[in-house]
Amino acid sequence: MNVQGLGKQIKSARNDRRLTAEQLAELCNINSVYLRQIEGGVKTPSLPVFIDICNALGVSPDYLLQDDLSTNEISQIREVEALWETTSPSIQNIALTILKSVFEQEKSRN
Repeated sequence: MNVQGLGKQIKSARNDRRLTAEQLAELCNINSVYLRQIEGGVKTPSLPVFIDICNALGVSPDYLLQDDLSTNEISQIREVEALWETTSPSIQNIALTILKSVFEQEKSRN
């Protein structure tokens, strides 16, 4: 695990939400020194603390771990979402029709 990358993601998300380290630490029931060590890449949070950080920041675990995760289903869905958002409604309709057709074809095979 890239502990420094995780720490940077946590700090970035915290700053985006305009939270101080003390505020986030309080929301997670941890010491602010410990949080700063996590953000600095010195310490790795335990799983319960990691979950508390995700919940307090309102982010998914994959968002905080994006530097460490290989391509997975969530990242593929986000890629489709990004393409969708940059496409005209007429192309979105065509894409949706194609997807429905593919899914129906797959369903009929089973």
